[in-house]
Amino acid sequence: MSRMSNANAGQSAGDQVRETASQVRDAAQEKFNDLRDQAADYYEQGRQRAMEWEHSLEDYVQQQPIKSLLIAAGVGALLGFLWRRS
Repeated sequence: MSRMSNANAGQSAGDQVRETASQVRDAAQEKFNDLRDQAADYYEQGRQRAMEWEHSLEDYVQQQPIKSLLIAAGVGALLGFLWRRS
């Protein structure tokens, strides 16, 4: 009888281990899905901000073309100077 009891206890322990592993796997999958959704939300927010920035930059260039050209030339000259020093 002792062997039968040990076999049942072993099977019961194995079932518990499998159940715990299944719960851990499900929790990990749920956490992964949450993180994936959060990353997608952050990506979309960043994309929207970039589009807004692009539109505001376009508006600024249209409203102040000379000033925009001078700023671009100044930035280009500064970057050229910095790259030449490297």
